[in-house]
Amino acid sequence: MSVSFKNRIALFFLTATAVLVALVFVSIFYRMRNQVYAELEYILNYEAVRHEKEIMVDGNRIRFINKAEMQEREHREVEVNPIFIQLTDANGNVHDRSPNLKEGTLLFQPGVTGAIDQEHLLNGKRIRQRQIPIIDQGKIVGYIVTAVSGEHAHQLVSALQRWLLVLYPIVLLILFGVTRWLAGKSIQPVTTILQTTNRITENNLSERIPLPDQRDELFQLTSSINQLLARIESAMEREKQFTADASHELRTPLSVLRGTLEVLLRKPRTSEEYVEKIELSIKEIDRMHLIVEQLLMLARLEHPGKTPVIEPVVLKQFLSDLIRRQRESWSGNDVQVDVTCAETVTLKTDAGLLEVILDNLLSNAVKYSPHHNAVQVVVNESPQVTISVRDSGIGIREDDLQRIFQPFYRAAALEHKTIKGTGLGLSLVQKACDQLGVELQVVSEVNKGSTFTLWF
Repeated sequence: MSVSFKNRIALFFLTATAVLVALVFVSIFYRMRNQVYAELEYILNYEAVRHEKEIMVDGNRIRFINKAEMQEREHREVEVNPIFIQLTDANGNVHDRSPNLKEGTLLFQPGVTGAIDQEHLLNGKRIRQRQIPIIDQGKIVGYIVTAVSGEHAHQLVSALQRWLLVLYPIVLLILFGVTRWLAGKSIQPVTTILQTTNRITENNLSERIPLPDQRDELFQLTSSINQLLARIESAMEREKQFTADASHELRTPLSVLRGTLEVLLRKPRTSEEYVEKIELSIKEIDRMHLIVEQLLMLARLEHPGKTPVIEPVVLKQFLSDLIRRQRESWSGNDVQVDVTCAETVTLKTDAGLLEVILDNLLSNAVKYSPHHNAVQVVVNESPQVTISVRDSGIGIREDDLQRIFQPFYRAAALEHKTIKGTGLGLSLVQKACDQLGVELQVVSEVNKGSTFTLWF
């Protein structure tokens, strides 16, 4: 059977409280019981000591000196606060007794050397008695037994016991109700969270959970869930935008290919025209291939299947090899790449991811730099290794800097029809930097150039 969270809280609290209340009630009961019987024992002891001084031992005879004392009301009556007194010899033979005992006798315990308390019935009534030895000339010659009615004390203790037993479940029921109500009030924000999250779907991710008034743990939970929803909404929006942009970027070269082939089919062409159209088609195929390759790499960086392989990389040699391999793809740009790096600078990193980062940064720097200019690559190793790629190109506007790492985003400052690109290069750079834990900083000024700095 499923129990609601509210009821579980109430039951847990009730269980702990039930034990505590039970301990309190038991303590009250025994405290009152001991107090009641302590009063009786005080009376018994007082009467025994008082009458012990009025006893005379005459040979084998033990009797009260002052018989008039036995005519007091508490020694004559049985109904109202009676006090019973009995004198016995060492063998238990009764020598004298108070009038209210009549023919009855109190219990006798032979061989007792000190005071002893007992409880028993006398004529169907509950009494409590104390037996004290009478010592004459250093030996026990008899006993004085005093007794009082324990009926009232017993009734009082029994009534207290019944009252506590009846009150206990009532207290627990009240506590359960109050605790359940308080638990309901306490988890009301949780209920609100559940109701709101149940309403939120893919189509209304913009809805947020109202924050509680109290800045407690539930406030932090609600804030965290709202932040999570914001991240999910942002991710969904990026996914939709990414899908739309990818479709658009792939559709464009396909449209060019289709149009080119349709033109070729309309009528016979010269060899030069066929070569021109085929070369155009190959360029569009290469562009599609580049987009697909970059999309696959971006997907791998988004969800890496393995951890980066960290190994020593000699940066001077690494940069020289990278520039030599990529120079052919930069052949249309008359731009020089100058590297400033000491021969001994070594960096422990993943060479593959570092190549992705520097390849894209250098490609962009060369692509957007004016002809006959130089791209500067500067490596510093103090206090930590940094690699800066600096160009003197068209630059990036300040309001575009926060968006240049989004897939397929191309800043307004880069709206030059002669400059081709996919808009994925800097996205790959950012993802690779994230995997390596590298900090990437960008400083740019329109028409003056950009500097990308990697902090390792």
